[in-house]
Amino acid sequence: MVDEGTRKTLSAIPLLKTKASPRDKDMWVQRLKEEYQALIKYVHNNKSQDNDWFKLESNQEGTRWFGKCWYIHDLLKYEFDVEFDIPVTYPMTSPEIAIPELDGKTAKMYRGGKICLSDHFKPLWARNVPKFGIAHAMALGLGPWLAVEIPDMISRGVVTYKEKKGPGDKDNT
Repeated sequence: MVDEGTRKTLSAIPLLKTKASPRDKDMWVQRLKEEYQALIKYVHNNKSQDNDWFKLESNQEGTRWFGKCWYIHDLLKYEFDVEFDIPVTYPMTSPEIAIPELDGKTAKMYRGGKICLSDHFKPLWARNVPKFGIAHAMALGLGPWLAVEIPDMISRGVVTYKEKKGPGDKDNT
């Protein structure tokens, strides 16, 4: 079911042990440490393979996550804001990852820009509780979603390239 590349990526992301949600106070702190360790390892692996594609940070409690994700298509970098909250039933329930600026631009998205992960990712998550965490959600959820949906939206003209302005560049508006 899972291709060899995905299997290799997954095997390099540490599995988590602590089954705790933000409601579990002290246990949540332990879970959060495991989450950060797995994310750091995943990001390090991606950078070493020249496959860096997201940056994430969280609020102090580790309950709200936000950052950027990007997809390179025809040598152009398409960058998007990404965000999600940790559900109170976490890790039994996976986070609902959102890219708000793409809301309504594809059928594989729910209100508020939440990407559709129900068919493929959520059953996999359910079989791997509590071992999967945020790094796994990025690797098995957002990554594949971007790889399928962004090229399609570009080809349909729904997503267009926006050139970034440097600090010294003047706005042409």
